[in-house]
Amino acid sequence: MNAQLKKGVLELCVLTKLCDGDRYGYELTESISQEISIATGTLYLVLKRLKDESYVDTYLTESSGGPARKYYHLTEAGMEYQKKLMDEWLEFSAAVARLLKKEN
Repeated sequence: MNAQLKKGVLELCVLTKLCDGDRYGYELTESISQEISIATGTLYLVLKRLKDESYVDTYLTESSGGPARKYYHLTEAGMEYQKKLMDEWLEFSAAVARLLKKEN
């Protein structure tokens, strides 16, 4: 898949996964990678940006099999932002679908 297409939707995918509950970075990568091929480093850059913008908070939880895990939690601002992005994505993807249909 084209890298630019993925870049534009990855933030929405991360936020949507976090709507289902708190997750740690590797867990998010694994979940999203089932549908879209992404590099782990790319996801952590998105998570850092979302944290810097106060859309997610983080906390550490002890792990039985290694070091503590950093979990990401969606803030109230993050929930609102996810809804805004989802609405924009649905409008955009519907417009693209209409354009593609006209071309065929």
